[in-house]
Amino acid sequence: MMAFFEFSQWDGSEQFTPQSADSVFDQFSEYLLDYGEEVMPALEKWEEDHPDVVEMLVKRGLVEKDRDGRFRVTPKGIKRVENRAMEALFNIQNRDKFGRHETDLRGPGQTVLEESRPYEYGDPVSNLNMHETLRNALARQGGGSPVKIIEDDLVVYDTEYQTSCATVVLLDMSGSMTRYGKYASAKRVALALQGLVRSRYQSDFLEVVGFYTYATPLSERQLLNSAPKPVSIFDSRVRMRISLDNPPGFVPEHFTNIHAGLQFARRILRRQTAQNRQIILITDGEPTAHIENREIVLIYPPSEKTAHLTLAEAKRCANEGIQISSFALIEDYFYLGLVNFVEQLAKVTQGVCATCNAEDMGNMVVHSFINGRRRSTTMKR
Repeated sequence: MMAFFEFSQWDGSEQFTPQSADSVFDQFSEYLLDYGEEVMPALEKWEEDHPDVVEMLVKRGLVEKDRDGRFRVTPKGIKRVENRAMEALFNIQNRDKFGRHETDLRGPGQTVLEESRPYEYGDPVSNLNMHETLRNALARQGGGSPVKIIEDDLVVYDTEYQTSCATVVLLDMSGSMTRYGKYASAKRVALALQGLVRSRYQSDFLEVVGFYTYATPLSERQLLNSAPKPVSIFDSRVRMRISLDNPPGFVPEHFTNIHAGLQFARRILRRQTAQNRQIILITDGEPTAHIENREIVLIYPPSEKTAHLTLAEAKRCANEGIQISSFALIEDYFYLGLVNFVEQLAKVTQGVCATCNAEDMGNMVVHSFINGRRRSTTMKR
């Protein structure tokens, strides 16, 4: 069915409703997700041409000016972007099916169950099942009053033991991630995970690390403002060594240094005391860079040496008890080398790997995150 529209001059007979600040910010944040901080100066242009719109965003607390007079997104604005990414990812109506990393263990956890069990020393009194406790006391003393309760009468509601989890998301920022919206999709997933941890898993630890030629942690604001590194050299073959202690003035940053990302993640997770630790790797290419001593080695086309060193680092992570889940983004063509690499990565670490497109990646990554706490230890009462 075709729809027809007629446009004419507004005569004032119908009420005009301007866009809300939230609606304007949501549209602006879509560009921010796609292109990073390079779109922020657009707000300065808006301030000149449409000062009322920018004032509305400022009053709503979604954007502000820093000390240098440049616009930036406020913590409230960042939280809104994260929540919208989370809602879009979960299809808000189905959110209830995602739990709190629940395990099959029972103990003094956070979720009170309907089942009851005899009281054991150390159980919280707040979980006392008074109905069953009084029934036991009455059955023992044969009725009558007053009812005298002894320790053997006590019954408590069982609880579900829930573990905490430490997660590092390794996000590919290499030059090829600009194609087909891959980076924007991956960034939305990372923002959604941040919103999920804030709203549901407050005891969890989550850090996002961007890897390219180097690897660096990304704060919430840095993640929102981030974009892939632009391709800066176009040689068909590259063999370069970059000193970490005395780097040259120009360093091509668009390479894929999964090796550095894994090293960085392992150091972060080594400091965490969570029972379960995991790395979620999102990439669209084989590793084209690695670290040797105090040098970064850039090699293109990808070399076996780079792959070998990267797999060896992944094995070190696994040996320290870190679960690795790898997601290879295949958008424009079937990249056999990448598929082979992530399969080898899963094999040496006994982890998880998947090939997917940007549209399907979100639910797969969140499913991996949710199931990232499969191990357990003996509980103490």
